[in-house]
Amino acid sequence: MTQAPLRDRYAGLRADLGAAAAAALLVLVAVLVGRHIQDTRRTLFVHWPPLFADWDPHLGPGTPAAVLVAGAVAVHGPSAAARLRWRRLLLAAWAAALAWTWSLALVDGWQRGVAGRLTTRNEYLTVIGRFHDVPAALRDFTHHIVSGSPDPWPAHVAGHPPAATLTFVLLDRIGLHGGGWAGAWCVTAGSTACLAVLVTVRALAGEHLARRAAPFLVLAPAAVWVGASADGYFAAVAAWSVALLALAVTGRSLAWAAGSGLLYGLTCYLSYGLTLVALIGAAVLVTGRRGLRERPALLLLVPAGAAIVPLAFTLAGFGWADGYRLLVTRYYQGVGGTRPYGYWVWANLACTALTTGLATAAGLRRAATALARRRSAPRPDARPTAPDPPPALTGNRPALTEGRPTPDEGRPLPSGAGPTHVEGPSTPAGKGAAPSEGRPAPAEAQPASAEARLAFLVAAALVAVLVADLSGMSKAETERIWLPFAMWLLAAGALLPRPRVWLAAQAVLALLLNHLLFTGW
Repeated sequence: MTQAPLRDRYAGLRADLGAAAAAALLVLVAVLVGRHIQDTRRTLFVHWPPLFADWDPHLGPGTPAAVLVAGAVAVHGPSAAARLRWRRLLLAAWAAALAWTWSLALVDGWQRGVAGRLTTRNEYLTVIGRFHDVPAALRDFTHHIVSGSPDPWPAHVAGHPPAATLTFVLLDRIGLHGGGWAGAWCVTAGSTACLAVLVTVRALAGEHLARRAAPFLVLAPAAVWVGASADGYFAAVAAWSVALLALAVTGRSLAWAAGSGLLYGLTCYLSYGLTLVALIGAAVLVTGRRGLRERPALLLLVPAGAAIVPLAFTLAGFGWADGYRLLVTRYYQGVGGTRPYGYWVWANLACTALTTGLATAAGLRRAATALARRRSAPRPDARPTAPDPPPALTGNRPALTEGRPTPDEGRPLPSGAGPTHVEGPSTPAGKGAAPSEGRPAPAEAQPASAEARLAFLVAAALVAVLVADLSGMSKAETERIWLPFAMWLLAAGALLPRPRVWLAAQAVLALLLNHLLFTGW
């Protein structure tokens, strides 16, 4: 290795550590300032700012399993992700995410950590008895949102469109009664969000980066809140809407486009704020725009699918816009009207730093670098070159299949395969096959392009977080509310070198949060 690349590599590591330190400093300042505000003014309405949590050091039945899962994923996760065939990797990732989320939830015990989570006075299960006539309940739903109305809904029921509550009503109707089944549903469904992100990254940025992202998506501090909150379930629905869109624009069946729209429509009726998932979907369309031009029917199928759920609820008597307008009134009637915007507008970001971990902070720095590098790189069409020969002569894939797996994808990666450049998650110098001279490289062999596509996707999720933050409708509790956006930020870990060190940092953070605090919602 020459001296210049070695110097650049150490500079990249220092910058990563600087980004992680900045995230840690943000959290520390949020804790200290929040503690002062809460002690002197009592206006934050959280006991351990910036998190909605109580200081409660404890161990529990899930502690041994959580430590074992954390160690196994941190040590063996990267090599397993590189070795397993793709479908086996997806199954292994889901199994590991389930084990991680369940073990963290059970640190608080079965009743306090799972079965009792969705049965408290502000939760969905407390109103199941009021939905014995579902059509009538939907027609009457908006009449109970504002405080002071007859029989106002509990906070979480009033704060979401009725599809959120109907999910638990339907679980009850099929015999899955009580908080235990509801919590299990949220953990099981919520843990699939990591699979949706992996599918999306593979479709848009290639399999190498998807494999590198897998351990970070599994060993996420966000799992503390996925188990067992309804927002984990919301995150999974939102993530799959994006994943199906990515499959559609990269050449799969057009039916995926309609399915994506259907899930996006459902997402909007699970949580008002998740309309912002459209920003991530827009990033998918931009990234896969070449395939989109080849299949313009996608532009019809996605909105057609997205209209189904809103149409059904509208015909049933629930108006989304009316519900949101009344929710704003309810929000400012409660603690939302007292919590200071000047604190939460930046402390919310500290909550996100805790949810996504220090590795994500470093990964976001690398994502910004990848985007800047891509922006400054000379455009191919700016150079005077001969017209491109047909794909059959160059080995290129047609535009329709950009980002689509090649026949070799899905197989374990050979040693040293994948991107090789100074600042990315490269293999040691000298490894990794270069494309033939004079011949354009396929997507998997263009690390700068693949990393830029991943970075663009992550940037879209970050923009969604910032828009939600500036709206002022999420002051506190964003460690839970923004789970659907946090899942996409975690994918930035794929850009980091030395993944085991960063994974260990993620695991330690999650274990400390779950054992030192009792998180609530």
